[in-house]
Amino acid sequence: MKKLFFLLCLFASFGSLTAQTADPKDVESPDAILAALYDVISGPAGEKRDWDRMKSLFIPEGRLMPTSKNPQNGNVGYRTWTVQEYIDTAGASLEQSGFFEVEIARKSEQYGTIMHVFSTYESRRKEDDKEPFARGINSIQLLQGKDRWFIVSVFWMGENAEFPLPEKYLGGR
Repeated sequence: MKKLFFLLCLFASFGSLTAQTADPKDVESPDAILAALYDVISGPAGEKRDWDRMKSLFIPEGRLMPTSKNPQNGNVGYRTWTVQEYIDTAGASLEQSGFFEVEIARKSEQYGTIMHVFSTYESRRKEDDKEPFARGINSIQLLQGKDRWFIVSVFWMGENAEFPLPEKYLGGR
């Protein structure tokens, strides 16, 4: 009886996957949810983003976490944002300046209902800019629910002089 009670308590403590309603096409596969993520943050200067769409891609407790290393003192820093905190912090800048981020290569691993994706990106201010102003890797954790995929977290680091993107993450570019 104690064992049954323990198991019931354990399962009751798991978060439920009741995120905001998503467009089924956005969350039907890893390819679809990553395409939706890049699409929702991208757009020309002056264009509002569909932040409700972005929220619908994540589990309710989803996180976005940039990291970098200070070249002067070697300190490594990071931030941890909820999806809403990311929108509040970066949203206006993306909308004002214009921002287009595209995936240029991907490496994925899956076990059961979890998937890890290393998604190499390039960022531009205008869609037709010849050269990106930034590149890096988004480390994305996905969860396969009953009827859809969810983003659990996006942890990213931009390329810099100390850490150029390795060939294995450039997909033959």
